[in-house]
Amino acid sequence: MTMHRRKFIRSSVGWLAAASAGQNSAFQNSIPACPATADKPAGRFQKRKTPLRIQTVSGSLDAQKMGVTLIHEHILVDFIGADKTGASRWNRDAVVAKVLPYLLEIKALGCQTLIECTPSYLGKDPVLLKRLSDESGLQILTNTGYYGAVQNKFLPPHAFTETADQLAARWIREHRKGIEGTKIRPGFMKISVEPGQLSEMHQKLIRAAARTHLKTGLTIASHTGFATPAFGQIEILKREGVHPQAFIWVHAQNERNKEKYAEAAGMGAWISLDGLSSENTDEYLRMLQFMRDRQLWHRTLVSHDAGWYRPEEPGGGEFRPFTTLFTKLIPLLKANGFTQEELDKLLVANPVEAFAIRVRPLGG
Repeated sequence: MTMHRRKFIRSSVGWLAAASAGQNSAFQNSIPACPATADKPAGRFQKRKTPLRIQTVSGSLDAQKMGVTLIHEHILVDFIGADKTGASRWNRDAVVAKVLPYLLEIKALGCQTLIECTPSYLGKDPVLLKRLSDESGLQILTNTGYYGAVQNKFLPPHAFTETADQLAARWIREHRKGIEGTKIRPGFMKISVEPGQLSEMHQKLIRAAARTHLKTGLTIASHTGFATPAFGQIEILKREGVHPQAFIWVHAQNERNKEKYAEAAGMGAWISLDGLSSENTDEYLRMLQFMRDRQLWHRTLVSHDAGWYRPEEPGGGEFRPFTTLFTKLIPLLKANGFTQEELDKLLVANPVEAFAIRVRPLGG
């Protein structure tokens, strides 16, 4: 990158660095309001008696310190299958050497927190994430939960035989005691379902997630895509006594009927547009304009779903940077009339509301 180009990028997103350093006046000494009701956005910066907390790989943190947040990214993903994967398949030193420069790059652009969405049995490595957090200075969140998409290829054998309560007990134990024998605790749940109607297995996963949420307050981020499984999961959550505010509709951008965004967000669910790339920024502009114009900005999240070190490929394969939001989308949004206040809400306040650990009961 030339010096001229680097100066342009920093000029376009200079406010981000200020926000991450706690200098943005909109975020000094304030934290976002309680979740909105289904039909009314929450007040922007109401004080809380008890500060919200998040759980990073380095420990519990005041959620106000999240700063600019990428809410859906990946460091390493291992597609070999639940029965074969494990940390012995990759060299952590090699992964750090490859990935760390990408993390330092977004740190320099003002990013403060990265939410790492690789699930169990698909390459999740909390020890690696802790090391990358320490060396980059980024706050990183990891997860608990199981990934049911791709015809259950990434589910462990016990997922097929255990009940929803037994699965929930595993995830609750990880929240309380740490993941895989470490003291590193998850900051949210990551599950996954197939397109179309929910199978019995995937209904069990969302019931387990609901029961885990009621015991832990962890948010449920579900790889979903289309509207049919999204609303199927929301209905199960409601039957289990969990408010849709605890649910993130991951990859909502795959659903082409934007009215479905409005319907789910109106119930309180989070609409996560998390496939941003350098080739689709105009499409993301249109989706974000829709959410803003329908007064659903307070239920909107955005990220890249980028990264993806692959152990089976030489050198980890091609690693997609996490920079498009900073270098292309933010300038595009500003050029189309989005205000700094709206960007603050999207990139700082909404992630706090989405990932802060607290139980969100139906009717609560």
